[in-house]
Amino acid sequence: MAGLDTPLTPLRFLERAAEVHPDAEAVVDGDRRITNSELADAAQRLASAIRASGVGAGERVAFLATNRLELLVAHFGVPLAGAVLVAVNTRLSPQEVAYICEHSSSRILFGDSDLLAALDGVDLTVSEVVDLDTGHEEFLDRATDERLAWEVEDETATITVNYTSGTTGRPKGVMYTHRGAYLNALGEMHHQGFVHGSRYLWTLPMFHCNGWCTTWAVTAAAATHVCLRAVRGDAIWRLVDDERIDHLCGAPTVLTTLATAPHAHHLDRPLTVVTAGAPPSPTVVGQIRDLGATLVHVYGLTETYGPYSICEPRDEWSSLTADELNVQMARQGAGMITADRMRVVRRETADDGTLVDVEPDGVEMGEIVMRGNGVMKGYLDDIDATAEAFAGGWFHSGDLGVMHPDGYVQLLDRAKDIVISGGENISTIEVEQALASHPDVADVVVIGVPDEKWGERPKAFVVTREDASVDSDTLVAHVRARLAAFKAPREIVFTDALPRTSTGKVRKNALREAESAG
Repeated sequence: MAGLDTPLTPLRFLERAAEVHPDAEAVVDGDRRITNSELADAAQRLASAIRASGVGAGERVAFLATNRLELLVAHFGVPLAGAVLVAVNTRLSPQEVAYICEHSSSRILFGDSDLLAALDGVDLTVSEVVDLDTGHEEFLDRATDERLAWEVEDETATITVNYTSGTTGRPKGVMYTHRGAYLNALGEMHHQGFVHGSRYLWTLPMFHCNGWCTTWAVTAAAATHVCLRAVRGDAIWRLVDDERIDHLCGAPTVLTTLATAPHAHHLDRPLTVVTAGAPPSPTVVGQIRDLGATLVHVYGLTETYGPYSICEPRDEWSSLTADELNVQMARQGAGMITADRMRVVRRETADDGTLVDVEPDGVEMGEIVMRGNGVMKGYLDDIDATAEAFAGGWFHSGDLGVMHPDGYVQLLDRAKDIVISGGENISTIEVEQALASHPDVADVVVIGVPDEKWGERPKAFVVTREDASVDSDTLVAHVRARLAAFKAPREIVFTDALPRTSTGKVRKNALREAESAG
């Protein structure tokens, strides 16, 4: 009886948590601790104040904020008001923030005091700016006593707009639906193992794909959010120990921070660490497992609500050695329970325009494509880019990989990052993982640089561990012992740090531009 169906929305998660576990701890933010019922009240109050401020259904509300209680409340309060949340990357330039506010037609901009101060002198198109540290309570005083229903009329309506990194041009606004957010959050809850009583540490930015939808998933389990404003090794371990954290997420660079911090120690209780954002090297996988933590490796993009696939351990892997298992766990795996099966397709399409799969041999490289509820609604006000991304009825990731015989996908590189040397394709990720396996290497990135003879060749930038004395020849020999000789970098630059985005990805484009500029 389809007439009894109700539209799916993650708003229901908070309504249920407040009904079933009203007095359970919902959020910890420094000295502030609130229950599920108080979180629901805060969302209702914010929604009412937004409506009282004249924001209509479908209009956008922007937040420029660190991982704090107010941004978490906004993930429920803004859509509860019928509006659309735009969580802005806190590390963008003032001009980029202004562009996102203008492109999204955001009516109100909420932000941390210091982040808003950086916008002084920038022309903002929003109607109102609210300082979360000094003016938030005054804004909330506009709320009435009316209680809004935790539901929506259309589950395909936009719930949030998340902007891409914009490394190759203006950032694009990726539209998430209530349905997609609901289903992806349930997938996260299942695969990460959230249950009532779980305690999740926010090492991942809430602005990044809405925290990979864990802003909603943790609440779906009536679990506890523990906020963290800045990712530092000492702060992570203090909260892991004091707040008895059992779940956290982050890019491989966050995992390295966790494993190499002076406070790092073997765990005396379960900790699930979920990683994505860049392929983790087997070395990093091993470091996390050596702490006694369980590593969950997921893969996705902004356009796929964050994680779309998971490298779920297969039964036959139980007989592998630790090093062999680390290699297997570095794969991107298969679609999550709420996602469709991933495909790896050739550049050439069939005569009828349909996509053609590569051979599932772990060798033939193609583009990873996805579809279904775990894929965005489209790009905001960009019909052409949306049509290009959905060519052939599948979302084109721009990531190159292989399909293994067991149906698991392995990412080899971004299409724009692959190095073509003498007609041979070289995966920069493969070279990076070979370098990372050396005990003196703390961080590494590989890019392609022009070469008169070969067209391109790989070049490595390496951060060594403290007190290490390794040289270039040793590292090149280390790579040659693991990969074909032509894949080894002919040049290695030692540096103190690599340029990274706020979500942990190395800014390879910045390194390539610097190389082009000499």
